[in-house]
Amino acid sequence: MKVRTIGIVGARGHTGAELIRLLAAHDGLELAFVSSRELQGQRVADHVGGYSGDLRYESLDADAVAARSVDAVVLALPNGKAAPFVQALDARAPETIIIDLSADHRFDESWYYGLPELTRARYAGQRRISNPGCYATAMQLAISPLADVLAGPPQCFGVSGYSGAGTTPSDKNDVQKLRDNLMPYSLVGHVHEREVSRQLGIPVEFMPHVAPHFRGITMTVNLWLRQPMQREEIIARYRQYYADEALVGIVDDAPWVSRIAGRQHAEIGGFAMAPGGKRVVVVATLDNLLKGAATQALQNLNLALGFDELHGIPNPKAPAETAA
Repeated sequence: MKVRTIGIVGARGHTGAELIRLLAAHDGLELAFVSSRELQGQRVADHVGGYSGDLRYESLDADAVAARSVDAVVLALPNGKAAPFVQALDARAPETIIIDLSADHRFDESWYYGLPELTRARYAGQRRISNPGCYATAMQLAISPLADVLAGPPQCFGVSGYSGAGTTPSDKNDVQKLRDNLMPYSLVGHVHEREVSRQLGIPVEFMPHVAPHFRGITMTVNLWLRQPMQREEIIARYRQYYADEALVGIVDDAPWVSRIAGRQHAEIGGFAMAPGGKRVVVVATLDNLLKGAATQALQNLNLALGFDELHGIPNPKAPAETAA
């Protein structure tokens, strides 16, 4: 097996740490550099449990990253920060795979949108890959099996742990302000609302909230159907749709976010039917740092670099060790 080299830019954040942990256990991928201005010079192993090498964080600008000649670069940067790195890599190392975890290229048709369970067939060797948003992943997985029979826009009530707000201090990751609280924000026009509407080709309504727990998303989706359906028929449709997907589990009851934290897959369940059979409420949960970000990035790296899509993803659908 040929070992491929990976660099991460923006490695200080929660997602960067999770990806480092996953890459450390992948026998076909070698972490060549991790870039973080704030942690420059410090040992990665001192910050990321599960990583034991001597690699240290560096502060690398776009030209320095492009000069490293690695097989793939993961951009784990805030929205709006990817452009200089993409431009430098396009100019100096165009063969390098780029995985962008931000929203910067999710609306760019020249980039492959990498939600493998739904877009795998569209992958044709593209070297520019946009990783979907965490909320957007949950919404699309919950809606897609019924997208062709809907009578109107899905209404999506999303609740995320505060790790989804990143490490830059704000109200949405202030533990004291979140205590005993549920914080609504961006109730119309959220970027993930636009992302899902674009990908599914139907209007989607999304209302995000932040809760006091650290990690995990609960997505409750209200779906109106054109024709009445039985609950058993809907569950069968979901089971068939995801029958071959190791990272999507279909459960009978509404899944709990406390049971998905630290796990690699998404769960979909609930399937509550209103009288008349034309309205169903579906609940999806996933770990926003894993299947909502780092695990999905590794799926895309594997796909682009010629490995089995699940290579290096520990125990799909089983508990995984994580850092708080």
